[in-house]
Amino acid sequence: MSAPSPSNGSPLIITPLGGLGEVGMNLMVYEAEGRMIVVDAGVLFPDADMPGVDMVFADLAHLVANRDRLDAIFLTHGHEDHIGAVPFLLREFDVPIYGTPVTLALLEAKLREHELDKFARLRPVRVGESATAGPFTVEFIRVTHSIIDAAALAITTPAGVVVHTGDFKIDPTPVDGELFDAARLTALGDQGVLALLSDSTNAETPGHTHSESDVGRTLHQLFGEIRGRIILATFSSNIHRVQQVIDAARANRKKVAIVGRSMEQNTRITREMGYLKVPDGVVVPITDLPDRPDTEAVIVTTGSQGEPMSALFRMTMGEHKHVSLQPGDTVMLSSRTIPGNEVAIGRVINHLYRLGIRVIHARVSEIHVSGHAAREEQQKMIALTRPRYFIPIHGEWRMLANHAETARRVGVPAERVVVIENGDRLCLTHHTAKRLEPAPAGRTFVDGNALHDAGQLILRDRKTLSAGGILVVVIGIDMHAGKVLLGPELLNRGFLAEDHSDKLEPELRQVACEAIASLEREALSDPEAVRVRVRNRLRKHIERTLRRRPIVMPVVMEM
Repeated sequence: MSAPSPSNGSPLIITPLGGLGEVGMNLMVYEAEGRMIVVDAGVLFPDADMPGVDMVFADLAHLVANRDRLDAIFLTHGHEDHIGAVPFLLREFDVPIYGTPVTLALLEAKLREHELDKFARLRPVRVGESATAGPFTVEFIRVTHSIIDAAALAITTPAGVVVHTGDFKIDPTPVDGELFDAARLTALGDQGVLALLSDSTNAETPGHTHSESDVGRTLHQLFGEIRGRIILATFSSNIHRVQQVIDAARANRKKVAIVGRSMEQNTRITREMGYLKVPDGVVVPITDLPDRPDTEAVIVTTGSQGEPMSALFRMTMGEHKHVSLQPGDTVMLSSRTIPGNEVAIGRVINHLYRLGIRVIHARVSEIHVSGHAAREEQQKMIALTRPRYFIPIHGEWRMLANHAETARRVGVPAERVVVIENGDRLCLTHHTAKRLEPAPAGRTFVDGNALHDAGQLILRDRKTLSAGGILVVVIGIDMHAGKVLLGPELLNRGFLAEDHSDKLEPELRQVACEAIASLEREALSDPEAVRVRVRNRLRKHIERTLRRRPIVMPVVMEM
């Protein structure tokens, strides 16, 4: 391993506030000569033990306490776990934001939703170019990933050069032909890299991640074989995947319709910017498909994670206004399963099979590849940059530990492999790596437009109960037959006064009955679908007629 030339400049302090010990919520702070920059500001989507939470991002207390020292935000790419929290940072800090053109275009659409787009200072930087903020000069370097315009950052600091990879893989045949810039990373290694902070997501996966082009070949083959409609669900940010769907459809004389708000938005943005190439006549409005043979129809949509409000979920439950699934359709789930979503995805797949739909997913066909480097690619990143210090980032603890072991195995001295976690403050010079007093690190929960920490969420629930009470709806369903056997029975505490309950309970019971009756037979076999429908209908009715907002808790008993 080569080492950077010793620097006489001030030390570099690295403080992760999110993204270490978890997958998502990435936020890294770099500090030198009393100034700070932030790299990435992402969100984490809630799991089942976070009821009422829409998203999560890092506690900003450390940045708020150093408000006057923050000079800029730099973004590696446009995924939600890297840009999703930027609107919340901009409520606190008026600083410029640097990123590649596509990254900032996706961010601008998000800022528009928060009514912040007119105030944000967005500074596009193309790969190969640099930007300066305070004592930091940040160069954007091309890497391949599952989104267009991803970049690693070479951050020149008074203490030396740090390479922050962002999310990456080393794809030898990327869809857009933009190759991973190994030459530039090698040149940095020759000059001397103080520290490499590298993506650990696939640290437990041996070998090399397959190329995105492999998916394209599979899609071409499947599109040629399938005779009915094709509904393909993937992440809305994976424009390379959408491009390959369009290419496969054109080769097989099919038409493509784009469905889902985020999918429509992202494809529009990248098409206008010239990154998504769409031949004339291949993409058509969803309303045109009923007039075409099913053999010509391909629908690209959101919902690959089984999200209850997604387009695919609504299609599966018979609630989508344009698409009704039918036997003979084929649904492709062209994405990885995000940990925690296994149950939701399994539920959707089961419903699809009940409807007589053919389902193709990554376990049975090569219709998805990871966007993250496997172990051999991680080793190559270390070999190219030859860092003095190695710091694994982006991952749960087991991923960080495995990545650290990889670094030691390929020659980084054990004492220079440093595993840190959220809140740690690591002070680096050429000769030393020491931990300082930690910074506050935690989570901020987003519920609608409100922000809470964990304690405030508990208080919020108590206030809701005290102000609106609770309405429990008990329903017993034969899951095999899809029939209601019991209820709906209503129990309330603190919601309806005793002298009003006799009058209002029959009305609310009727609303619940109508909600259940509106479900397809397949949906009646899904407790979550029943709960969502009953809860939403009762909430709307109560708020409209009574101007009240109790906690509505459907309890579905499987009988």
